[in-house]
Amino acid sequence: MRREQPGQRGPGGPLTRRPKVLEDAPAVYRRGGTPLVGAGSPVGTALDLPGSPGPAITDEEGRRRSLSELFEDASADPAVSRSAQQIAGRLSIRRRPRDHDARRGAGRPASRPYTGDADDIDIDRTVEKLTGVLVPTDDDIVVRTPVRSRRAVALIVDVSGSMKGEKAKVVAAAVGALAGELSGEDLAILAFWKDCALLKGIDDQVAPRRVLDDLLRLPARGLTNLHGALSLAAEELSRSSARQRVAVVLSDCVHNAGPDPRQVAPRIPRLHVLLEAVGEHDAWMGRELARLGGGRMAPVTQYRDVAPALNMLLRP
Repeated sequence: MRREQPGQRGPGGPLTRRPKVLEDAPAVYRRGGTPLVGAGSPVGTALDLPGSPGPAITDEEGRRRSLSELFEDASADPAVSRSAQQIAGRLSIRRRPRDHDARRGAGRPASRPYTGDADDIDIDRTVEKLTGVLVPTDDDIVVRTPVRSRRAVALIVDVSGSMKGEKAKVVAAAVGALAGELSGEDLAILAFWKDCALLKGIDDQVAPRRVLDDLLRLPARGLTNLHGALSLAAEELSRSSARQRVAVVLSDCVHNAGPDPRQVAPRIPRLHVLLEAVGEHDAWMGRELARLGGGRMAPVTQYRDVAPALNMLLRP
């Protein structure tokens, strides 16, 4: 029988590999082992996709564990850590707007008083204010300027392989770029393999440097459970009141454990994929997750690809 190749599968088509069935719900590690709904618990109604073995979502809560269990006798390679921190530090620096007005940015235009920094005059509002005014001043001019709406982003990092070499640099670039872009906004960072580790909850105050150090200390793992990771990301995003809620998964998308991740992708308001395209990877799965999550996919092969890819994925 001729095996269907990834490039020949259509939307909603069958998986090319049969993932390992997980008898137990994934464990969820977080700081202090704070109680958390497990990544194995259902979120909404599962989709019944062609080629999928069915919803296969356990009603059992994921085991709640402390991050300290993962880091026993584990330390990051000092040289790798230094290189990663340097990359993250460079990418976390943002160019400030010329007027230093934190209200401006990508978003819907809003009317506000003129402060010498905009030329898009709101004619109707300005005429209304000038009615009866004999000597107009700048305060009587109303302009239209974009207002940045608050965002919540969950970064989902695949750590199923060794966190060394170019992979460590790519992870550092993603953490640094998002930490800089989302300064003052909601950011969750989680790592996944068969299980999940919530390194920074959506409303936790954890320095990006510490998160990156923790990522580099995680022991190498074998299995990749995208379904569990996306489920946990959906739960974290649901805890934010931000208007824009986005998940970005950094992975080779070679899903080989747990239920079909396409079942959970539509439950995330917007899902983007940074596809690690070095070595074995599944571009078809990446495209499917992005399509079902209403997002985009961008391949990355080196850490320098990350910032341009994120700019493309997160643009309005």
